[in-house]
Amino acid sequence: MSIDDKYPSLNDLKKRAKRRLPHFAWEYLDSATGAEDQKTRNRIELDKILFETRVLQGEYTPSQETTFLGRSYTHPFGVAPVGMSGMIWPGAEYMLAQGCVKLNIPYSMSAVATVTPEMIASSLGDMGWMQLYPPTDPNIRRDMLRRAKNAGFHTLVLTVDVPAPSRRERQRRAQLTIPPKITPTMLWETATHPAWAIGTARYGQPRLRFAESYVKVKGNTSSTAHPGYIIRGRPNWDYLSELRSEWDGHIIVKGITSPHDALKLKQAGADAVWVSNHSGRQFDGGQSSIETLPAIRAAVGDDYPLVFDSGIEGGLDILRAIAMGANFVMLGRAFHYALAALGQKGFDQMAFMLSDDINTNMYQMGIKNLSQASERLIR
Repeated sequence: MSIDDKYPSLNDLKKRAKRRLPHFAWEYLDSATGAEDQKTRNRIELDKILFETRVLQGEYTPSQETTFLGRSYTHPFGVAPVGMSGMIWPGAEYMLAQGCVKLNIPYSMSAVATVTPEMIASSLGDMGWMQLYPPTDPNIRRDMLRRAKNAGFHTLVLTVDVPAPSRRERQRRAQLTIPPKITPTMLWETATHPAWAIGTARYGQPRLRFAESYVKVKGNTSSTAHPGYIIRGRPNWDYLSELRSEWDGHIIVKGITSPHDALKLKQAGADAVWVSNHSGRQFDGGQSSIETLPAIRAAVGDDYPLVFDSGIEGGLDILRAIAMGANFVMLGRAFHYALAALGQKGFDQMAFMLSDDINTNMYQMGIKNLSQASERLIR
């Protein structure tokens, strides 16, 4: 039986991932904040977007090739930044970067990854986007930018939707700490998940190595009070101007749900805006990201680049986001479920499922390229 026959959907990968992950790692990956209503809304509102199908379109091969910020990518999707990837699955950052290079899609490394830019540099190729939580200290910021640039990252993703830690109740109940605290429960969870334990022994105890370069924290800290949170601040609009003068590559600002903010960011010099509600991990009282996307597109105009995430689970969802105004779509959780399920093969299977699903649905819709998706919307 082929991998595609055994794991033909994301839900199949999720089920296997849950079995292979210690409880605290699963709760970190799968959870949101509050009652998780916003996470649920992300899914509900995506499902409301429907398309017409068209027949007798003749022979053609749909094109997924996408140009974004001057670079050509084979597919309209990439890997979104997920903090502590290497705790979710040992070696995750390396696997994700290498997989993205193989597919010619972008990999966005989190500022709170378990590796440093230098550690991952040889795996990046030309696919590196570096996510940055805004450090308060300008000297720390400049050094982070220097290290990212020297490691080969060409695009900066400034994430602005975390002004304070969210409560994330499921993580609290799972007693997740950074690094993971050695307790009898922790030892039992590790011992009963041998694949994760063996991988961790190989790659070392998961730590936030990049953030820890700038602040030393003794002992264990909660998953919402770790070194990455300690160095970040609450920036104002001047911060973007300072960052613009210090980074000579493209800057994408991530975490936008307001048309007003999107337009102001465009006017302030951001090269692109990333429409996202952090997949429901920060605030439980807002709209789904897909509901905000059309108004943001209207505010910034037809030609301004928009990235989208939050709730994307398959190729049809990617087409939905593009039809509603996105130029590029990123997935975080989905690729991590896949790694936890099958390691590097899981990444390959997830990417294949997304690409194949996009193609299949483009045929059903009778469209030859991604820009035609909006023409098939049932409004």
